[in-house]
Amino acid sequence: MRGKSDICSFAECFDPQQMPGHYDRHPWEGGTISETESERKTLNAAEIGAIAHLYRGEVYRSTIWRTRLDTTTNWAVVTLGVALSIAFSSPEASPLPLVLVGVLIILFLMQEARRYRYFNVWRARSRWLETHFYTHLLYDGDLHMEENWQKVLAEDYLHPRYHVSLMVAVGRRIRRNYLWILLIQSMAYIGKLAVHPTSVGSFEQLMDRADIGPVPGQIIVSLGLAYVVTWSGIAIWSQRSDKARAKLRGNGGANSMG
Repeated sequence: MRGKSDICSFAECFDPQQMPGHYDRHPWEGGTISETESERKTLNAAEIGAIAHLYRGEVYRSTIWRTRLDTTTNWAVVTLGVALSIAFSSPEASPLPLVLVGVLIILFLMQEARRYRYFNVWRARSRWLETHFYTHLLYDGDLHMEENWQKVLAEDYLHPRYHVSLMVAVGRRIRRNYLWILLIQSMAYIGKLAVHPTSVGSFEQLMDRADIGPVPGQIIVSLGLAYVVTWSGIAIWSQRSDKARAKLRGNGGANSMG
């Protein structure tokens, strides 16, 4: 599988409305086939059974990768919990662990985004079968193969690729879990500075407590603010991107996976 962060969406790569009705050469045999031979109107019982097994396999793979996503999130929660325990163990304890844990959280976030891109491939394929195969089969018994949904799926198997970019994956994981982790980390850090070792008396005192060695507290707090704003901005951007993709699908402009 080719992983490209700047890859186009599946709708841009494979648009059923623009796919030709014939191929010059069969993609895996190299032989010439006519337009009539390339058009599939229905599936026989054996082919439907094979697709059913294919769907089960895609659901299984998506379930496995979904479990891996949960594992990475658990790591982030546990490390944040350890940092909270160390920072609030005593009034004299340093708030530095709450700063350093941010590096681990970013590491887990990027790893989870990578895993999400794999998960999204299997999830998108299973969802594609649900909406284009099973719903047609259950609703009126007509598979509507003239819509070429089967060719879109076939192209995805012939040329597998990620359906979403890395930044979209990062934004989705932030919206689902990591935004709350980042907010808890930031609030705990400010709370630690405000109450330990005694209640803060002024803003200048708060900044003094944020000092880390030769680095002034104003710089540390500014970096922390930029840290939260940056990840929040990515989350908002990815949400707008997802809404635009959903609107495009709803208007019939494209049938995209992901």
